[in-house]
Amino acid sequence: MIRSVFITVGLITAFQVALSQHQNIQLPLSGSSYQPEEPCIYVNPKNTDQLMAGANINSVYVSNDGGSTWDGDVLVSPTNGVWGDPVTIVDTAGNWFFFHLAYPPAGNWIDRIVCQKSTDGGISWNDGSYMGLNGTKAQDKQWAVVDRTNNTVYVTWTQFDDYGSTNPDDKSSILFSKSTDEGESWTPAMKINEVDGDCIDSDNTVEGAVPAVGPNGEVYVSWAGPEGLVFDRSTNGGETWLDEDIFVSDFPGGWDYDIPGISRCNGLPITVCDLSGGSYHGNIYINWSDQRNGTDDTDVWLVKSTDGGDTWSEPVRVNDDPDGKQQFFTWMAIDQATGYLWFVFYDRRNYDDNNTDVYMAVSTDGGESFINFKVSEEPFLPNSGIFFGDYNCVSAHDHVIRPIWTRMVGNTLRVWTAIVDPEAVLISDVTENDKKPVAMLEPNYPNPFNESTAIAFKLTKPGHVTLTVYDIFGKEVARLIDNEYRNFGKYIEDFDTSGHNLAPGVYSFVLTGDGLSLRRKMLLVK
Repeated sequence: MIRSVFITVGLITAFQVALSQHQNIQLPLSGSSYQPEEPCIYVNPKNTDQLMAGANINSVYVSNDGGSTWDGDVLVSPTNGVWGDPVTIVDTAGNWFFFHLAYPPAGNWIDRIVCQKSTDGGISWNDGSYMGLNGTKAQDKQWAVVDRTNNTVYVTWTQFDDYGSTNPDDKSSILFSKSTDEGESWTPAMKINEVDGDCIDSDNTVEGAVPAVGPNGEVYVSWAGPEGLVFDRSTNGGETWLDEDIFVSDFPGGWDYDIPGISRCNGLPITVCDLSGGSYHGNIYINWSDQRNGTDDTDVWLVKSTDGGDTWSEPVRVNDDPDGKQQFFTWMAIDQATGYLWFVFYDRRNYDDNNTDVYMAVSTDGGESFINFKVSEEPFLPNSGIFFGDYNCVSAHDHVIRPIWTRMVGNTLRVWTAIVDPEAVLISDVTENDKKPVAMLEPNYPNPFNESTAIAFKLTKPGHVTLTVYDIFGKEVARLIDNEYRNFGKYIEDFDTSGHNLAPGVYSFVLTGDGLSLRRKMLLVK
């Protein structure tokens, strides 16, 4: 038996929800003697109630309730020291990693990239392993990603021959290392860029290397420097890289630019790849900000590649306000359960002075269009005498969207996040003439099940959809909805196995439509 239930969402309700505020949460003081900035955040894909965040110089934060409450602590590494640029991720075995720069008691300032590991959800941390130690050369601005098919951890960063040097013989380069043993050891650092930069830590320095994993285990990375925005890739787990970096886009005005009220600002790139299995699976995206439209009109940009990075689209503008306002410090994440792109950035569209909001944007159609929305509850006024760091961050998985940013509270810096309601954001974009469906496919309940289970999905744009059940070999078992036009709202379909003569095992249910393909697994037991 197939039972269909439609839970209507009226236009008045949708309008009210669209105007509702996303709850802002101030993270606690960690006990660090440093004002927090350059925050990072990561949602555990295996348990989205578990989040880890960090902030300069040595603050670490843990949440086990989806980001509603947090515990803060000071990260310590007696051997390597802790000196900022925090990056938090979790691997498939449940190990949390906190990457940071070093200030070792027996060594040199930022002479290595450090990886500290927690096996108990952030309660305790080991002293850390490290990569990139190369005499007195500086190792800076790293980022990391986990290949979730084999649990390999990839890291890319910038090496300075002599940080801050104006000597033309001193160069900056992009380095790569990986760990195949859960962060216990790291391969020797490998230079992957073709054209070096200088060591000034400005436009002609190569920086912004954020790695991404491709659909067949490729490693992708882009960065900014003297040639603008360039891209590199490895198809064998980082063993070899392209002989020539691929040009992506110019970078008018450079990546190091001025914003009134901010002591230092950059528009360095972020790279992600769609592994969702949906319509845009395999797309590579790069996000950054620049001043190509003038020093008083900084904008957030996106390019994409649909052929593994060989060719790139023209830049498209993410912020949707009229010209002439500042949007800066962008970050991007991809929800690998949906393929949706989520952005966070500072935004001054509502003011004629330096008052600053935090905005977000989402693209549900592979970077073709964007919904912008304000995520901060109130603006703040930055102070150019207080360093704000070099980035904010956002993490997303299975409709759990958690941005993180720094803002002034009085005369001090504090770190904030928000409980983003994606349903409210997407419903607010519904228009009567837009017939392409956008959906959220929820886990079936119960799961595992022994006879029947309920499959729920939400349409935030109307259109024709099909809901199909498949066995583990890809054979169609049942078609619950067959290319039917549905309005926006929530639907629940009951799947009853009686009469289908199904063996126990893994099955999947797939929701498809125009530009839409979402899949989840379920387990039948008897």
